[in-house]
Amino acid sequence: MGKIIAICNQKGGTGKTTSSINIAAYLALAQKKILLVDLDPQANATSGLGINQHNVQKSTYHTLLEELELKEIIQTTPIENFFLAPSNLDLTGAEVELVGTMGREYRLKRALTKEKDNFDFIIIDSPPSLGLLTINALCSADSIIIPVQCEYYALEGLTQLANTIKLVQENLNPSLTIEGVLLTMADFRTNLTKEVVQEVRNYFKEKVYKTVIPRSIRLTEAPSFGKPIALYDKDSIGALKYAELAKEILGLPLTESRLDNLQGE
Repeated sequence: MGKIIAICNQKGGTGKTTSSINIAAYLALAQKKILLVDLDPQANATSGLGINQHNVQKSTYHTLLEELELKEIIQTTPIENFFLAPSNLDLTGAEVELVGTMGREYRLKRALTKEKDNFDFIIIDSPPSLGLLTINALCSADSIIIPVQCEYYALEGLTQLANTIKLVQENLNPSLTIEGVLLTMADFRTNLTKEVVQEVRNYFKEKVYKTVIPRSIRLTEAPSFGKPIALYDKDSIGALKYAELAKEILGLPLTESRLDNLQGE
């Protein structure tokens, strides 16, 4: 059976969607069959793969409302073995429409269970909130990746997220674990980045990935071209780092890299 990983942080601007797209892309390039589920009404993962959300007629909204099976909304992407369950603005209304529904926390899980055997990994891009959509992601997932930006308020809100994860574990999904904590938007030219990296490693210990994602112009440009960084600029620092991260997730050894003390772009 495939593994379901939710990428989640209720704080905005942590590189969550960038990480969702590029983790999925590099796992697919490693010959794994991947489904990326866009569960964010902003649909940035959808547009970041070159699909105009305004042209999406069948989305995760219809799956959550059990109007369509997940397999009916899945689209291909430019990378072989990489598939997308797209989002659009309709998803904004899902929380309101499901509020009085029995088992509303498990709508996504029921949909994913039918497709889990067809993929090696299912990656869920969660919205920047702790509402019903994110709860659906956490109830569906085997594990969670938490992106944390290397900024002054890096740990702000992580206590609340940790409490939410604990509540989900105790009441809704006891098998949920933390897959890893991913440091993003690092600029090692600054003391602040070094301090945040150390603080996060002290807080989460061995759960923090060795790979640190840098601030990168190429990473920020790629979504506007509708491409993962592997297709936009495969030789950029951001691309090489997401390739390393995919190795970590797959449990493959990391070779020594000239990028260990990267200076950003």
